[in-house]
Amino acid sequence: MLRPRQHVATTRARWTTPDGDFLDLDFMDGPVASPQLVVVHGLEGSSDRKYVRGFLGLAAERGWRGVALNFRGCSGTPNRAPRLYHSGDTSDLDWVIGELAKRDPGAPILPVGMSLGGNVLLKWLGEEGEQVADEVVAAAAISTPYDLAAAAEKMSRGICRLYTHFFLRTLKQKALLKAEQYPDILDAAAIRRARNWRQYDDAATAPLHGFRDAADYWERSSSINFLDQIRRPVLLLSAGDDPFIPTDTLPVEAVERSPWLHAEFTERGGHAGFIAGSFPWRPVYWAERRAVEFLASYVPSIRPTRAPSPRPDSEAPSP
Repeated sequence: MLRPRQHVATTRARWTTPDGDFLDLDFMDGPVASPQLVVVHGLEGSSDRKYVRGFLGLAAERGWRGVALNFRGCSGTPNRAPRLYHSGDTSDLDWVIGELAKRDPGAPILPVGMSLGGNVLLKWLGEEGEQVADEVVAAAAISTPYDLAAAAEKMSRGICRLYTHFFLRTLKQKALLKAEQYPDILDAAAIRRARNWRQYDDAATAPLHGFRDAADYWERSSSINFLDQIRRPVLLLSAGDDPFIPTDTLPVEAVERSPWLHAEFTERGGHAGFIAGSFPWRPVYWAERRAVEFLASYVPSIRPTRAPSPRPDSEAPSP
């Protein structure tokens, strides 16, 4: 709450999506053909979030370019199509990264996702598997809700209900606007009654995006089901004291199976926090720096022809 918002010069571009809707992206300039850090925000976030600006600032320090993706309806302007965004919606990320690769072939693309954005990113990487664009050389996901059903249940209990209330307040406003535009798809009364994630996802997410119900949405969208198919080096950062994510859902076994997944599961850090440093007035946002360090270790890089060698025991992975 007290973190100042880092000033980073960006230029907003509105891209028309293949389905006739639009996405707002904020671009940070840098040297031609330099790496592009693609930041994917969390639930009800935007490119204006402090951590997004922090990532862009770290990219600028390294002479990289940056792209902050705003999910549909998150840029301050309601989107037009009969859909919003959700934890498993990878189509827009896939399209954006494809466009970036076509517009600047050969330039490394380094996506990083926070929370919901981490789930979207990991699911997309798993869906793409061996077919992921050559330009995508490495990725990082922070505070990811790998198992959406377990996260939804945890957020419906105890103090987490307060967070759920604030998230649902803005989500329901967006869904009610869609209900006005498309009354044949959504039940406005059911949306208004929603008090937890199951009720909201049953009333809004599922009918808007073609799921049978909340349980179907959670099962088909949880990134835990896609980790084994990932074929790019990915850093997974999570904290044991994350209030939203049950510790027993961290993908320890998937990490052990895959040479592509590099896990750093810390004891502390909260959800998207990871505040470090010796003095309260000089905080270090460790997860952001660690993620960028990891990504930098794979730049420059070429597409591997086989699985990488076993990870070293040292803190920083070798390129």
